Formats: sequence, structure tokens, C-alpha cells
Amino acid sequence: MTEAASAASAMTNAAASRMENGIENGIENAQGQDAEVLLAAPRGFCAGVDRAIEIVERALAKFGAPIYVRHEIVHNTYVVNDLKAKGAIFIEELDDVPPGATLIFSAHGVPKAVQREAQQRGFRIFDATCPLVSKVHVEVAKLHKEGYEFIMIGHKRHPEVEGTLGQLPPGTIHLVETEEDVQRVQPSQTEKLAVVTQTTLSVDDAASITAAVKARFPQVRQPKQQDICYATQNRQDAVKVMSPKVDVVIVVGSPTSSNSNRLREVARRLGTESYMVDSAEDLRPEWVQGKSRIGLTAGASAPDILVRQVIERLRALGAVSVRTLEGVQESMKFPLPKGLKLDGQEASGLQHLR
Repeated sequence: MTEAASAASAMTNAAASRMENGIENGIENAQGQDAEVLLAAPRGFCAGVDRAIEIVERALAKFGAPIYVRHEIVHNTYVVNDLKAKGAIFIEELDDVPPGATLIFSAHGVPKAVQREAQQRGFRIFDATCPLVSKVHVEVAKLHKEGYEFIMIGHKRHPEVEGTLGQLPPGTIHLVETEEDVQRVQPSQTEKLAVVTQTTLSVDDAASITAAVKARFPQVRQPKQQDICYATQNRQDAVKVMSPKVDVVIVVGSPTSSNSNRLREVARRLGTESYMVDSAEDLRPEWVQGKSRIGLTAGASAPDILVRQVIERLRALGAVSVRTLEGVQESMKFPLPKGLKLDGQEASGLQHLR
């Protein structure tokens, strides 16, 4: 029996038990009609997440366990636990990595100081930083050489933000989280000032804060292309399309996932009840009781197996149909770093999580 089938069987049995105890009567609306599940498109893994996970899996297949990863490779509990079971060890400090080990930097990117220290220690290093995050790093480095300071829109202590801040000397990039922060920020000069953003922000929040920056510093330089990644934009747009069509939105994603949290916020701002679940077991029957249409999406770091398990959970609760909405078709794929090509025997053991 497959993992998804096992989960479905367990969920069905659990639902039956609850019904026997009178706790749960399935999903029916006020008219007694069974519920429909609408799937947002696109949803789930993006190209950067898919690449990062494959880097870890290929390193394990080529070099064997253990493989060390600085920070969670992506912010998803299921993904991290799956890679731990395969032999990955997640660390925050380089002191925890033994000499000669293989080290992978997470998809969020790392400060320059971490890169230098890892190189000095002689680790075999693979960088799983999302290429769209690396693009921001390249941009700030280029403009810094031209004398620019930066205002970065992002969430304090998020690893992507810490990685970007760490690309330049302290005091060069000024972090703001809100429009109020923009009024308080004090760059040392304003003639050469540029704005960059965390790639996983709410598109609407980033636009309003950028407008506040532009209003206070009219000459500020903005990126030629917005820093918010295509996958973040597409998933938020899909939720905006789906939300008016449903009674509740369920987002599959871990609490630490910035882009997953933003999906829930987008739905709520549109007036649609919304909840986030790390796994099918987190879904509470009262969230969907009495709802005719249930919207379902997943953050860019959530694997499809979790979506399938949530669907089975909803079926166990009484949903009778599942329909995928029309949406953007994504075909983006990023190349892997050199040094991870597998021969036939190594490739035979590769099991890529989807």
C-alpha cells in the first residue's frame, strides 16, 4: 500500500469512528448538498524548491549519508523529515559540521561571512540558494560598488532576509517591514538609494511599502524586474481568483513558510475564511462544516503528497468532488550546481520527493 493510500485509509477509519461517536456528520451545507473541493492552480512546489530538494537528494546518492544542510533546506516539516530519514542533518552553526563533510546551503541563501567560513574550513559545498534570491544578491553587490545604499522590504529574522543583509557591510542595507518603518529609516545619504524586497512577500504589501519608500525618497532606484518571485506572484494570484468562488480556503504549508502564510492572508483580505495546515491531521472538521465549496492551495515549499492527503481527509469528511481551477502553467526549471551528476548505479537510488 502506498503512503498516500495508507494515509487515506487511516483518515477514513478515523472519520468513521468520529461519526459513530456523533462528533461529525460530514460536510454538508445548509441545503444538505455535499461539498466540492476547488484546487487552486498553480500550487505547491516551485522551481527553486524543487531544485534545492534535488540537490540534497543527489548529494546523498553520490556521497552517501550524512549530508549537512545549513538551516532547513526549505520551510516544510514533511520535506525536512523526509530528508532527515534519508540521511540529511540540518544545522545552524558550522561548528556542528565535521571536517571534510559535504555542506549544502539552504534555498534561502546565506551571508557572505558564512560562505567564507565554510570555504576556509574546507567543506565540500553545494549552494542550493534559489536563483531568484541569488539575483537579488547580485543586484545589491553590483549597485553597492556604484555607491548605493539599500532599503530592503522583508521580515526581520527570516533567513532569506538575513542572507541578503549579509551580502554587504553592516549599515548598508536598511530593513523595513511596514509603511511606518519607512518613515523611521535613516540612510546616511539619499542620492544613491535603491529598494529591494524579500522574494516571498505579499505582492500587495510589497507594492504599498514600495510606494511609501518612493513617496519619502522620490529618487529611489527600483529593480528593473520586481524581486518577488514568479511562483509567489502566481500562487497569490490563484488564491485571488479562487477566494470569491469558495466558502473557505485551506492552505497547505508549514508555519515557518513565509509564502504559505501570505496565501492565507490574501484569502482573508478578500473576506474569505482561511486556515493553514502543516498536514491533513491539522484540518479541523468545524472549519469545513456547512461549507458548499472548499478552496485548497499549497505554498511553494509544500509537496503534492500533502495536498493529496488533505483531499483524502476532506473526502473522509464528506466532500464528494474535486475540481482544479484554470491557472498559469509553470515550466520554469533551474539548473543544478556542477558536481552532482550521477552515474547509473548512483542514479538508481535517487528518489525525488514531489
